[in-house]
Amino acid sequence: MEPERTAREKREAAPRQYLMCRPTYFDVTYSINPWMDPNRPTSPQTGLAQWKGLSDTFAALGHDVRLIEPVPGLPDMVFAANGAIVVDGKALVARFRHAQRQGESAAYLEWFGRGGWSAVGQAEYVNEGEGDFLFTGREFLAGTGFRSDPRAHDEVAAFFGRPVISLTLVDPRFYHLDTALAVLGDGEVMYHPAAFSAASRAVLAERFPDAILAEEADAAVFGLNALSDGRNVVLPRQATGLAARLRERGYHPHGADLTELLKAGGSVKCCTLELRR
Repeated sequence: MEPERTAREKREAAPRQYLMCRPTYFDVTYSINPWMDPNRPTSPQTGLAQWKGLSDTFAALGHDVRLIEPVPGLPDMVFAANGAIVVDGKALVARFRHAQRQGESAAYLEWFGRGGWSAVGQAEYVNEGEGDFLFTGREFLAGTGFRSDPRAHDEVAAFFGRPVISLTLVDPRFYHLDTALAVLGDGEVMYHPAAFSAASRAVLAERFPDAILAEEADAAVFGLNALSDGRNVVLPRQATGLAARLRERGYHPHGADLTELLKAGGSVKCCTLELRR
């Protein structure tokens, strides 16, 4: 049996701890990304049911889901990944670019301030949490171009004492890094090349020569807004091409329906902040 195939067959899931926010106040009343259309009807009830399906999937896979209380007037707070970066027991709370989301920072500062973390702070520069900072286990892949300030990359490196690899996004549909790239584990990622500048595509090709490259059809349904525990990958169920590629690599894809939340520009990963203690 080929060594590569053997390694894939030995993929193991690691229990994770996730922070999520119930979409009690979910709605689309403004537009801060190309997916948001305030004139298109939304259903908070459908959004809540889809979110609960995602939360239940994480629980069924053995992960510990914690909750932060939603705040009235902050409909995008359901996208908990944007609230902070949490690695090595340290939490750096986001500083949002748009005024409509800036109130979320206080809620995350209060939640993390309850204790149990070796350091808690708020970013000085615009930094939209795990939306633009994805941890590989050794370093951060950091996005810029639409939301997070490039200066935040150096700030994150200093706060966590970890290397940061800067990547530039060029397609406004993929306004956060976690909409265009997902970390799978064991040095593997999947991403949509057209979402990145030529220089960033070169960086990714060099660092991840065996990456799964997502086609436009899968990227357009937010198939890369996915979450992996090293074996199981939860991703939008509409991303059938990516699911097939993941099976070929020995991963176990689990489809989730978050089409209602996609009306606000978010899906699986957007709803989920990993708490790395």
